[in-house]
Amino acid sequence: MATIMLVFATALVFAIGGTPLARRLAVHVGVVDRPNERKIHAGPMPLLGGVAMYGAFLIALVLFADRFYISQIVSIIVGATWVSFLGIWDDRVGMSAGLKLIGQIFGGLILIMTGVTADVFHQPYLDAGVTLLWVVGITNAMNLMDNMDGLSGGVAAIASAFFLLVAALNGQYLVGSLTAALLGACIGFLVYNFNPATIFMGDTGSLFLGFMLAAVGLKLRFTGHPDVVTWLTPLLILGLPIFDTTLVFLSRLRRGLNPMTHPGQDHISHRLKATGLTARETVLTLYLVSVGLGVLAMFCVQAGAVENYVVGAAVTIAGLVALWRFEWRPGFQIDERKNIRGEQF
Repeated sequence: MATIMLVFATALVFAIGGTPLARRLAVHVGVVDRPNERKIHAGPMPLLGGVAMYGAFLIALVLFADRFYISQIVSIIVGATWVSFLGIWDDRVGMSAGLKLIGQIFGGLILIMTGVTADVFHQPYLDAGVTLLWVVGITNAMNLMDNMDGLSGGVAAIASAFFLLVAALNGQYLVGSLTAALLGACIGFLVYNFNPATIFMGDTGSLFLGFMLAAVGLKLRFTGHPDVVTWLTPLLILGLPIFDTTLVFLSRLRRGLNPMTHPGQDHISHRLKATGLTARETVLTLYLVSVGLGVLAMFCVQAGAVENYVVGAAVTIAGLVALWRFEWRPGFQIDERKNIRGEQF
């Protein structure tokens, strides 16, 4: 536990110290997010916050994580480095959605080839397919959630904290080291990214966070617990980005748009803000939702199979009701020019 705390503190310090350097570098090399009709920031915003998070994460693990565990996570670090490179390239020169998807699939294959896979069906090929779907899905979910100051970084921090708690309860020090480094990097970055942000994480950060959270979810194992605990726990901890991605995909498909190539202000954060909440209130509200799902996940870790199925069913029903309220409820609609227009709900 002392080592895990040291990993966390190191990542936190390096993220706090490294983010201003990344901000200066982004301005110097021109990696900035320029405002347009979809974006509300007034001027160009530096985009390399993800580089600071990745650097802090890696330094903390290399310096203080147990060398035995470091040897086991080389594939995860290689995959995270690969998707971070994709993000840097996209932030700098742009990248098509198809090419980005291929790159994410390759990152998932790195995990599969080194034995980091889901264990759902207990059949290698089926579990490999689930692994790719999980990695690509969560990576893109965190990428899509990076749409408001402090949102993606905060949700990733909350998810990392709950993964860390679960790992500590089950004696999984490898997962504990990974999540401690990730948590420290996220909190250090949020010092500069919470509203009003002075730097964005860019695709570098959101792809990195998504890949790492997906990998951590795959590494969780619960000795002596039914399989439902193994798959339900990460689903609950990452329930908010999963819900947001589902909402966005359904909304855009319903309007005849390609979900990957037609970005817009149709995320759950934008819809909440359209009800009259401020940006900070919206983000804090979603933080609370993420914490609530994490608490449910902690309950499931301690509960039996029946209780897990009950929680899973209840959360699924609540999610379906929320989808209807946000997407199909009369009086709330998408404006293709201004993207969101709605009433209080």
